This record gives sequence, C-alpha cells and structure tokens, in this order.
Amino acid sequence: MANHVSSLKRARQTVGKTEVNRANRTRVRGSLRLMRETLTKGDVKAAQAQFRETVSALDKSVQKGVLHKNTVSRYKSRLNARLKTLVLAAPAAPAPAKTKSKAKAAAKA
Repeated sequence: MANHVSSLKRARQTVGKTEVNRANRTRVRGSLRLMRETLTKGDVKAAQAQFRETVSALDKSVQKGVLHKNTVSRYKSRLNARLKTLVLAAPAAPAPAKTKSKAKAAAKA
C-alpha cells in the first residue's frame, strides 16, 4: 500500500480511470459483437446501421485512449470488407413479374 500522499492520490485516480476504461472497452466489445451477429444474420440494412454505430464506438475509443488508432483502423477495414461482401452477395431486388395482360401486349408489339 502507498504511504506518500501523492502515491495515495495516484492510487485513487487509478481506480477511477480503470472503471472508465473498462466501461469504454466493454462498450466497444459489445458493439463489435452486435456487428458480427448482424453480419451472420445477413440483414443488409441492419448491418449497415450497426456498422455506423460500431465505427462511432471505435472512433470514440481512440479519442479516449482505450484502443490504438491502427488497431481501430484494422477493425474498421475488416468489418467494412465483411459488410461489402454481404451487400454484394445479397440478391438485388427482383424485377416485378409481368402480368398476363402486359405479357400479351408485349407479344403483340
């Protein structure tokens, strides 16, 4: 245990900063987990919305000093690549089926 006044104060400060850092790290991990779950479900719109939230949480973690900027850049790059493959793999909106009357009109023309 610390004996000097300054080291006692540093010990108190460390406890508070540890709690803040743990909360921020938990927020980032939770956001990453939700992003991975959304990607596995295959819902493009939900994945894009979750991607924006996850990138925001990652950027805030850099500002707060929880994660290194290169680490966050790597995470964002990999998540974006997975999102991009999901968007490209998702089938495009199917063209509306022609009704019989439109098909007959097209055949006559």
